[in-house]
Amino acid sequence: MSKPKVFEKPTGVKDYLPHAVAKLRRIERNVLECMRRWGYEQIVTPTLEYYDTVGVASATSDRKLFKLLDHRGTTIVLRSDMTAPIARVAASLLKEAPFPLRLSYHANVFRAFEDEGGRDAEFVQTGVELIGDPSPEADAETIALAIASLKAAGVPAFKIAVGHVGFLNGLFEEALPGRASEQESLKGRLLQRDYVGYREELRSLSLDEAVREELEGVLRLRGGREVCEQAMRLGASGDAQAAIRHLRAVWDVLEAYGVQEHVLIDLTMIGDFSYYTGMTFEGYASNLGFPVCSGGRYDNLLGQFGRPAPATGFALKTTRILEVVDDEAEDAGRTLIVYAQDKRREALAEAARLRADGRIAVTALAEEAQEAEELRKLAADGGRFAYRGTDYSRLVVYGFGEEERA
Repeated sequence: MSKPKVFEKPTGVKDYLPHAVAKLRRIERNVLECMRRWGYEQIVTPTLEYYDTVGVASATSDRKLFKLLDHRGTTIVLRSDMTAPIARVAASLLKEAPFPLRLSYHANVFRAFEDEGGRDAEFVQTGVELIGDPSPEADAETIALAIASLKAAGVPAFKIAVGHVGFLNGLFEEALPGRASEQESLKGRLLQRDYVGYREELRSLSLDEAVREELEGVLRLRGGREVCEQAMRLGASGDAQAAIRHLRAVWDVLEAYGVQEHVLIDLTMIGDFSYYTGMTFEGYASNLGFPVCSGGRYDNLLGQFGRPAPATGFALKTTRILEVVDDEAEDAGRTLIVYAQDKRREALAEAARLRADGRIAVTALAEEAQEAEELRKLAADGGRFAYRGTDYSRLVVYGFGEEERA
């Protein structure tokens, strides 16, 4: 392998320039404030975790973990999600805190992907975990908060698709009893949204025609609350029926929130983490093919850290949201303060006053009166003007004749 050039970066990581960072920070600020108003308190966990604890519990496949050895030879990992680290904290530092726990976060996470996949190896997530509440009310709360968070982030149009792991597990076990490998293969097709491959694989299996039609019928189970009624007729197993009853209860709560217009039931969803045990959901922006948020119920995870508890949550894929959020106009309060050398003290005092008022102020020493005069002409009509590659809306000049003030 050739030595990388000085400007090259590892595959899957990005530089974010000031404009993108400003947008990212605005999303972060608005979303975390939205979560705070719903009662979620922010938590920060280490970037590095032990492989044998959080690394194993994360359910990220081993080949997607970034592994390192510390000075003792112990394997550590860069965190691949935030749910497992928060579960560790809930079972240790917060073990005396009563349930439910409402925790939020904003953090970089890391997953290794194949070079040709075009996926980011480092990305930002903003999300919440609601720990200690098994009810449909808790699941509905996370979905409703995800909707509020996407709105706070500025995503213009989106849909939340909601499914349930228990429905598909129950249906497949009823239709294909004891055929675990075939069940997993069909679930894999659904996870990849490969519906053509799903149908072809069903036709390749030795199945009664009625069973095959029942399993193909899963692909039609997308829509509103009426989908739950159709599913009740399709899957007769106890697990499948219980899953649909739970989803109906979640839908009723979402109607009470008044957010059902953003939600659809999609019973082809299986969830891409093995720790999901119940309701799962994904959010899709109207003009982006990848989900901008995902979440679900994971009632078995905290037991791995010695404090069994039901839990549900979601994460916004914040760096993906950058692609769909509109740019905001440059801050109208950006002021350029140009000064002669003998007026430095007055100019810098004015800049400090503006900054104390929450406005943006940039200072520049002008060597000649001509430079100040040219800037006066640019700003004379009261509109925006550019100086050294940056746009400004106001100009203040100290020295070189009469001083201009806002």
